[in-house]
Amino acid sequence: MTEGVIDERATGGPSGRDRRGWVVCLLAVLLAALLAGHRAVPNVHGFGSLLDSASPLLGLGVPLLALAALLRRSRRALVAVLLPAVVWAALYGGAWLPPAAGAGPAAIRVASQNLRSGNPDPAATVDALAGSDADLIALQEVDDDDRVDAALRQRYPHRAAVSTVALWSRWPIRDTTGVDTGLGWTRALRAVVAVPGGDLVVYVVHLGSARAGHTATRDETLAALASTVRGDDAARLIVLGDLNTATTDRVFVPLTRLLRDAQADAGQGFGFTWPAELPVTRPDHVLYRGLTPTAAGVLHTPDSDHRAVTAGFRW
Repeated sequence: MTEGVIDERATGGPSGRDRRGWVVCLLAVLLAALLAGHRAVPNVHGFGSLLDSASPLLGLGVPLLALAALLRRSRRALVAVLLPAVVWAALYGGAWLPPAAGAGPAAIRVASQNLRSGNPDPAATVDALAGSDADLIALQEVDDDDRVDAALRQRYPHRAAVSTVALWSRWPIRDTTGVDTGLGWTRALRAVVAVPGGDLVVYVVHLGSARAGHTATRDETLAALASTVRGDDAARLIVLGDLNTATTDRVFVPLTRLLRDAQADAGQGFGFTWPAELPVTRPDHVLYRGLTPTAAGVLHTPDSDHRAVTAGFRW
């Protein structure tokens, strides 16, 4: 070695750190591109849909990349990590701000819960829902109707049910009909509830299941629901249920063109509901039109694999 010249290969000098920093920079750019363009990823075998649903969680890559930049002692990499951080904040940071809606007391309170087929104590689950002071309770996967009805009938004297979906109400229900979502069996209903001040159309829905690589049935049922809602001329309408679809999923767009999301308008945070113990996505929803939301949230109830969703509205 020539005297006075530092062998960077031996010392692991700046050149090595810079190269490692460039790897973090590249990963930061790729993460930012994925966050901004996840809906452009082809939906082959439902992969694009799965990526859409998980897109808010991609933000977890930001602190990991920041840590890598610090370990590499690379300022360049640390600055690059700001790019996905800004993109994530622009897309999803608003969900954590105080909601713009929410003025005034609620005239109507609703709750929706996937009970879980085989729930060992559905009465305990619905008792927790009733404790939220909901006026309307929508349920999916009801396979022990007697225990559920016994737990609710005194507080909710009016009931409508089709197959494994049901609606309990403090106010009279009429004109209950099953809704065909293309499953081959009816797993949705439409009912008119005589709430104080006028009629409210309520849909209780459980759409087709979605699994990695298997979303076609879910997609078809969501399109069928959107078509039904599009043809419904009710001025005030709420859709409650397990739609097996996150709002970030591209296939949800036909519904968001027709209805607003109570969690987005009057809630705070992502409102994840599944799986109940450590939720990472939100397949359960309260969608509406013709009302003003005052609040929205999530309720952890016993014995179900989903958390419940709640919302309040002004007439």
